[in-house]
Amino acid sequence: METLRARIKDGTYPVNARIPSESALGREFGAARPTVVRALNEMQLLGELHREHGRGTFVKAAPSSGVRNSRPGLAVLDRQETASSVRLVKVSRVPAPNAVAMLLGLAESAPVHLRRYVGLYDSIASELVSLWTPLDVARASGLDQDGLLTVPVRQLLTAHAKDRLARVDERLRARRATDQERQSLDLVEGEPVLSVLGSVVDSTGRTVLVVEAVLPGSLHVLEESYGL
Repeated sequence: METLRARIKDGTYPVNARIPSESALGREFGAARPTVVRALNEMQLLGELHREHGRGTFVKAAPSSGVRNSRPGLAVLDRQETASSVRLVKVSRVPAPNAVAMLLGLAESAPVHLRRYVGLYDSIASELVSLWTPLDVARASGLDQDGLLTVPVRQLLTAHAKDRLARVDERLRARRATDQERQSLDLVEGEPVLSVLGSVVDSTGRTVLVVEAVLPGSLHVLEESYGL
């Protein structure tokens, strides 16, 4: 990652340029494909690269010399779902899990709309994403529609809301994968996951969406830099 950042910074790979393929990077660094995918995935989460199915990986922005934050919740909100990047698992009305109901300010097991999918990076299952929304928000924004969303979630929420989105509160914890997560992400027995639980809050203080991104521990490192 640091070598690629240096090349972007010195102009070897300018903004909008395509960087070498995963196989070429693997040969150069003597690294296995999962290691290369992990590095590119992290740089994509940080907004430094973007990846286009069938075309390659491109420089999106020069790395900042200041603070770098991993923001998985924000990445989910700004993602456009495509057949190559998303495998839908479930789109339906469900009882809210206790933790989700509390964050949304709803009664235990109150009905909410769930949208769940596996995020794919070059056919590798990289994350399991769950989006819970109150029924009125799901209806108004179109998040209750079946099939892939051609418009990012943040744009759908903003277009149909009276109040602007103000912030995302994220909570991170490491834990054992559930049976469903292990199956969806093709994890080996005992492999840990990082669970990032985000609450999307509007300007009135209402939580309009809860998003959880479950990340295989073997594929992700969350990175942050901050001043002392």
